[in-house]
Parts: sequence; C-alpha cells; structure tokens
Amino acid sequence: MDEQGNPGAANEPYVNGADTAPAAGLISQYVKDLSFENPNAPAVFQEQTAPEINVQFDIGAAQVGDEVHEVTLKIEVRATIAGKTAFIAELAYAGLFGLRNIPEEHVQPFLLGEGPRLLFPFARRVVADAIRDGGFPPLLLEPIDFQALFLQQAQQQGIQFGSDVGQA
Repeated sequence: MDEQGNPGAANEPYVNGADTAPAAGLISQYVKDLSFENPNAPAVFQEQTAPEINVQFDIGAAQVGDEVHEVTLKIEVRATIAGKTAFIAELAYAGLFGLRNIPEEHVQPFLLGEGPRLLFPFARRVVADAIRDGGFPPLLLEPIDFQALFLQQAQQQGIQFGSDVGQA
C-alpha cells in the first residue's frame, strides 16, 4: 500500500499520471573528432617488420540537458616501426544518452561503464577504417569490459557503488 492506502500503488510505474519508471536510452552517436597521421610515408611502407602498437582509452561524461548526458570515448592508437612513427590515429566518439528517473548513485556507473560499452563497437569500426584508409592493415581492437574498469577505478579511489564493488 502507498501512503494514501492504495494497494499495490508503490510498485506502479506511474504516479499521478506521470511515468516514474527508470529509463535509459541512446539518443544519438557521432564522431566528435577524428585524426589520422602518417608522418613517415612513404618510407614507412618499405619496412618489413610489424609495427609496435600502443592503444590508450579515455572516457568522459557531461550533462548537456535536463535528462541528457554526453559520453565521449577517446581512443588513441600509436604505431612505431624501428623507432619511427608509422601512424597515429585519434578518435573521440560520443553518444547522447537520455536518463530519466535513474537514482543518482546509478548515473555515473551507467555513463562510465555501460555508455562506453554501447559506443565501443562503432568506435572500433571507425578506427579500423581510418587505419586501413591510411594504407595499413585494419586494427581490430579487442573488446573491453568498461564496467569492470569503472568498478576497479572506483575501488582504487575508495568509492562504493553497491555491494558488488570489488567482485567484478
């Protein structure tokens, strides 16, 4: 019963006609910034050894409206051959997420864990295409467990997000 004595009303997703059910959805996704550099072409294509690949990720989130957040997944790939830069690919891939009636303690874990997970396959394709278009074999980035990374980082900072922190 709710406060007015209505049976089952506490479990209803509507209160006074308003939708109070939690909802999260991807509104849009887009390339925010894309850069590809091939500073040692054409000499780099004469090298016979495989390049050494270094991949870095960064995730950011910002509120851009009442119930709208932007999640940006930044990927930087640097390849070197014999100490010279073969290529540098940098991508900032973003998505707009609508969050309604989400408890505050679940917003950050969603934006920094689930948001990047949803964006990653599309960002991975953009990076692979840019590298291929630059004259190199496409690089298919391995899947990443963004939720586990978020929980690990939160644990290192001493932040608790539910009872499952540290169990991932």
